Amino acid sequence: MDTAPLAPMEAKLAATLPEGPGWQYEPKWDGFRALAQRDGEAIELWSKAGKPLARYFPEMVAALRELPEQRFLLDGELVIPIGGRLSFDSLQARLHPAASRIERLSRETPAQLLLFDCLALGNHDLRDQPLERRRAALKRFAGSIASEYILLSPATSDRDAAIDWLAQSGGALDGVIAKPLGGPYAAGERAMVKVKQHRTADCVVGGYRETADGSVASLLLGLYDDAGKLDHVGFTSAFPAGDKAALLKIVSPHRGGPGFTGNAPGGPSRWNGGKANPYVPLKHELVVEVSYDQVTAGRFRHGTRLLRWRPDKAPAQCTCEQLAPPLSPAELLALI
Repeated sequence: MDTAPLAPMEAKLAATLPEGPGWQYEPKWDGFRALAQRDGEAIELWSKAGKPLARYFPEMVAALRELPEQRFLLDGELVIPIGGRLSFDSLQARLHPAASRIERLSRETPAQLLLFDCLALGNHDLRDQPLERRRAALKRFAGSIASEYILLSPATSDRDAAIDWLAQSGGALDGVIAKPLGGPYAAGERAMVKVKQHRTADCVVGGYRETADGSVASLLLGLYDDAGKLDHVGFTSAFPAGDKAALLKIVSPHRGGPGFTGNAPGGPSRWNGGKANPYVPLKHELVVEVSYDQVTAGRFRHGTRLLRWRPDKAPAQCTCEQLAPPLSPAELLALI
């Protein structure tokens, strides 16, 4: 198994979940998408991009080898719960060249595989079968599993229940996926619909980065930690070109402040070639509300979207408590 057997079925982004009969709704977990393949003693995990993952998750290979079925191709999500919470940072830490470190992490922070589709089982190729039949086969397969590492991801045909998952889950879900019950497994195609989880936070603008002509390239966002230090938690940069001059007029009167007094941006790292990336520090006076999707290690994983300025909000109210930790799979499954 030198190459991935196929490209996973993908989803197109939508603002709302589709309505009407004929849909199955599933949690969109915040982890690594993975295809799990077994052919006798040969076991492989493939990433969404078709890269082999098995060497990074030896505990999952061992768990798959313990299953009674000798041949299968399953679609699911690798997650790592730590302290009752999902840790995307711990997943990223596994992608390391040192086998000794991977082996240690596999013991200290074992992963789980949440299964949501069955593409082949035994000698039966199920990809052309409708989802409802593949789901029935997956449920039978999961019913024979007695493993804490391999779990069946929930599904429902109740749209209101799926909407409740988003409302109750905090950051445990990346969103909700809708799949047509009568559809085959359309490898590599955007045959599903996804509604992503978006939350908001009020942040202090602790500084900004400049463009080559001296206008605002991005606003740097901060939240106060328990010690009262302002930690850098992310940025927002999706500004129309015509707004950048106006932004400079807003931030310029606040220059000369301390900027980030806790975790600060701009230091040298492997991502910037070991070179510092300076920023313009500001006084702690400007507050913005931003929309974000996920948080990793106390920071927004992706860029945020500026919703509005908050002159009515005191900077001291912008604390890290807004970034509520996501629920663990067990906690979320209890809600579902």
